[in-house]
Amino acid sequence: MAIVKKRLGDLLVESGLISEEQLQEALQEQRKTKQKLGDLLITHGYINEQQLIEVLEFQLGIPHVSLFKYQIDPSIIQIIPENLARRYQAIPIQKDGGKLLVAMADPLDYFAIEELRMSTGFRIEPAITSRDELMRAIARHYGLQDSMSQLMVELPTQEEIRETEITNEDSPIVRLVNQMIQQAMQLKVSDIHVDPGEHHVSIRYRLDGVLRTERTIPKQMQGFITARLKIMARLNIAERRLPQDGRMKMQFDMRTIDIRVSSLPTIHGEKIVLRLLDLSTGVKSLDLLGFHPHNYKLFREMIERPYGILLITGPTGSGKTTSLYSALNHLNQEHTNIITVEDPVEYQLEGINQVHVNPSIGLTFAAGLRSILRQDPNIVMVGEIRDAETAEIAIRASLTGHLVLSTLHTNDAISTVTRLRDMGIEPYLVASSLIGVVAQRLVRRICPECKTAYEPSQQEVHLLEGRGLRVRHLYRGAGCGNCNKTGYRGRVAIHEALSLNDRLRKLISEGVTVEEMRGAAVEQGMIGLLDDGLNKVVDGTTTLQEVIRETVAY
Repeated sequence: MAIVKKRLGDLLVESGLISEEQLQEALQEQRKTKQKLGDLLITHGYINEQQLIEVLEFQLGIPHVSLFKYQIDPSIIQIIPENLARRYQAIPIQKDGGKLLVAMADPLDYFAIEELRMSTGFRIEPAITSRDELMRAIARHYGLQDSMSQLMVELPTQEEIRETEITNEDSPIVRLVNQMIQQAMQLKVSDIHVDPGEHHVSIRYRLDGVLRTERTIPKQMQGFITARLKIMARLNIAERRLPQDGRMKMQFDMRTIDIRVSSLPTIHGEKIVLRLLDLSTGVKSLDLLGFHPHNYKLFREMIERPYGILLITGPTGSGKTTSLYSALNHLNQEHTNIITVEDPVEYQLEGINQVHVNPSIGLTFAAGLRSILRQDPNIVMVGEIRDAETAEIAIRASLTGHLVLSTLHTNDAISTVTRLRDMGIEPYLVASSLIGVVAQRLVRRICPECKTAYEPSQQEVHLLEGRGLRVRHLYRGAGCGNCNKTGYRGRVAIHEALSLNDRLRKLISEGVTVEEMRGAAVEQGMIGLLDDGLNKVVDGTTTLQEVIRETVAY
């Protein structure tokens, strides 16, 4: 297939997707940054990746391929070396005589096509695919299989794990584990689960809050993988009967990834979970947390109070720590002394004193908090209130002129009051110290590349109208290569912000029921988790199914 060498910018202008002014602006920036034109136009929001693919497909006849539909023969993968595949963002998918079909993120990169032709000896036929889908395919197909194959050859002759096999960077097991983690980083996975079974070991990735099995590996590899991960996290590889926790850091694509490692003995061996935290993303500003305008106003007012306690609540993995760090970053001023006590310290913030708890030597949340109060703080952040002692010290600190921020595990904002009372805190102390509560959940965003409108069902219309919302169309993701066919990409928070007024303080002091407090909160304008979620459904951010899944307990 011969491709006419026509410039991308001209094609986009002719198609009416961008203006001549936008093109010239992007070309001027391209001369400075040396970035590809398509990437610049997408970054500036002039076009999206799907529009770029469609222009190349329909205007130039370059075929568009979905790599998830291809079962690529490993022998074909080896035709293009991994270093060239990553450099030119290209992967071979089909061979026909002397012709090689290659999926590329930029099929107009004629230098790359020529380089691949000279390297392989094949005539290169380019096809276009999305960049994310391509990088996932490269991560999936290159390297990991080679290390597994080499390891399987060596395994039958070995009766025990030798130290060199889990420490030598060139050994198959070290390469296998490194590639497993690098693939997760490429996919922007939050957690890796190494789950031992009776006959095999499952490697599962948590992406956008949902676990999926990436691959299964032979049972005899379990000991090697576990030992290597424990060595990397500086854990005791000889101790297999007790849980252990460790951490490590890895570099990937000029990014630093902090990895927390947890081991847990099970009947089939040790289960390992790795929590990946991308330190290069930094701390989000308040306006990027996804707050409804009403909730955003309340949240800013609450964190800017001079004293009192503000709690952020929700289950594990609901983004509570992210919200806390954003609040601290907003409050971080030269004249303010901010001290935190955390388990562990996730992000290091310039100008803030951060303490890492260590229960093994007696440095608990409660002990750390007591010491912090002797350091003349203006603002104190406690990573989590886990027991009555910590709760009592935090409450009393907030009553003596300190702003205290912390997290708690409760289902919604109102039940936080009940939880504090159950922990033994007197109602009058709760009423006088508590500024407010923000409850939150994370729901998956609809993938912007395959987002489509549809007519809602009668059941969906009934639910929305019951909450005062009228719509003609809702949105969902059709599923594409960018979102791994899920229809979702990324997550956004839904919130419930409760700011205490005099009436609510009186009700708390009187010890009234949760239902009475919720009624009073709604009367003063509190937007519940479900309602905030439904607003994000109507504006096309997420789906009704996601909101119901996360708020059903509420």
